[in-house]
Amino acid sequence: MRTLKLLAALAAALTLTGCHSAAIAATISNHTSAPLSLIELDYPSASFGTQTLAPGQDFHYRFKIIGSGATTILWTDAAHQDHKSSGPTLRDGDDGKLTITFNPGANPTWNLELLHHAPGS
Repeated sequence: MRTLKLLAALAAALTLTGCHSAAIAATISNHTSAPLSLIELDYPSASFGTQTLAPGQDFHYRFKIIGSGATTILWTDAAHQDHKSSGPTLRDGDDGKLTITFNPGANPTWNLELLHHAPGS
């Protein structure tokens, strides 16, 4: 009976504290007056993207870092010109938010806010 109570208490403690896996919550925002297309964000070990991003629209994606390396965003503007911008380096175990904002007449701005930065950073 004592073992059962101990297991129940442990299960309750784990449920209340919750488990959190390190990941990056990314947001790509289009603050320009024209749509962007073929948007791709490359990060260590993978990539994601969206076909189009209308003016004023945000695209959200959550991903886990495996390995380490630089981030890069590629996109096509309304004049069908391809572009590329380099971003911050991410490492396995990084946890936080990454925001990439497209503003009129400028390269995208990158904002990385880490809750936990992996060792070796």
